[in-house]
Amino acid sequence: MEKLVSLCKRRGFVFQSSEIYGGLGSVWDYGPLGAELKKNVKDRWWNSMVRVRDDIEGLDAAILMHPKVWEASGHVSGFTDPMVDCKTCKARFRADKLLDAPCPQKPSKHPGEHTTCELTEPRMFNLMFKTFMGPVEESAAVVYLRPETAQGIYVNYLNVLQSSRQKLPFGIAQIGKAFRNEITPGNFIFRTREFEQMEMQFFVKPGEEAEWFERWRAIRLAWHHELGLRPEKLQWHQHADTELAHYARAAYDIEYEFPFGWNEIEGVHNRGDFDLTNHQQASGKKLEYFDQAANTRYLPNIVETSAGADRITLAVMVDAFREEQVEGETRTVLGFHPSLAPIKAAVLPLVNKDAMPELATELYNNLRKRFPVFYDDGGAIGRRYRRMDEVGTPFCITIDGQTAAERSVTIRDRDTMAQDRVGLDHVAAFLSERL
Repeated sequence: MEKLVSLCKRRGFVFQSSEIYGGLGSVWDYGPLGAELKKNVKDRWWNSMVRVRDDIEGLDAAILMHPKVWEASGHVSGFTDPMVDCKTCKARFRADKLLDAPCPQKPSKHPGEHTTCELTEPRMFNLMFKTFMGPVEESAAVVYLRPETAQGIYVNYLNVLQSSRQKLPFGIAQIGKAFRNEITPGNFIFRTREFEQMEMQFFVKPGEEAEWFERWRAIRLAWHHELGLRPEKLQWHQHADTELAHYARAAYDIEYEFPFGWNEIEGVHNRGDFDLTNHQQASGKKLEYFDQAANTRYLPNIVETSAGADRITLAVMVDAFREEQVEGETRTVLGFHPSLAPIKAAVLPLVNKDAMPELATELYNNLRKRFPVFYDDGGAIGRRYRRMDEVGTPFCITIDGQTAAERSVTIRDRDTMAQDRVGLDHVAAFLSERL
């Protein structure tokens, strides 16, 4: 993780937020390459959920919502974690995740041992960020930064159903920011206070939710395999009865094996009719679905798929990171799936003379209309290859002494380091086929 975090800052994937002021705890900014990588992850998700399916509609709900939404959903009263403080060092922990924390202010008298923190009794801590709408900071003007995107889908369920003329079963998908005032965030971009979710709520006829739950489990695991994540690094974790959220009938997490252990990157949940029932009661608005064929009305049940865009982006980087020994030196590679790579190809004139820069610039300008490409003419060609390997660029296109005479270039593959001779007019087709 230390090597990856260092690479992320050095090469422009992820920066500490407000770093020039000392940073803000567990808040991160995505640099030029990180923004591209995360966008590619989100685009893959959106395409698989909304574009290629005719039974899922897209949505972009606002972050700020009526405060009664969060009362009806149970977040105001129940979205809490148990928190404890150390009386000596003043550190703060989640009581349910605490593992014998050593206290830095209470050194042990015995070498090699540590004295644990002296903890207060647990107290519940609401994870929602609270703010005020309007000019007066009073309770009537309290609003919350949403802790999840799902509620924006539920309160728009009827709007989407009527405007899209969908029939059950159908889903609503959304990508958006959420905010949680986590007690103990950490592990780089894995657990942060501001994060991005990719959620889909699938509305089904009561009695069909168990079947759709299993169907969506299979679909979602397959999607992670298609990202290029190694199957042996993925596993299912079933929530035991003691772990289940109060609304859930069943829940499974897709976990990835990070350097810091197995952790959730996506959850699939059978939520039953909890959400629409609560919003119908609290709002007084009928949210029932009218089934014309059966001439009946009912509240749909919901199967949810909820993925963390930041966590999956981190999993993609961890999975892609490798170090190899090549000709006596270490080659660092981010072996991204080509569709996820922030830069698809680099255009490299071998030397800055003999018309090579002109030919390289012409090719670069043509390719950039179709692909994210990079132009690099600085330093030895081997060093430029290494720089491109380190940011995960699948192909390096070198303009050399034969290019002008033969109208051809060499294209180097990131993973095999093999080089193909390709005609200048066929470079775009070569890249399209492999990307």
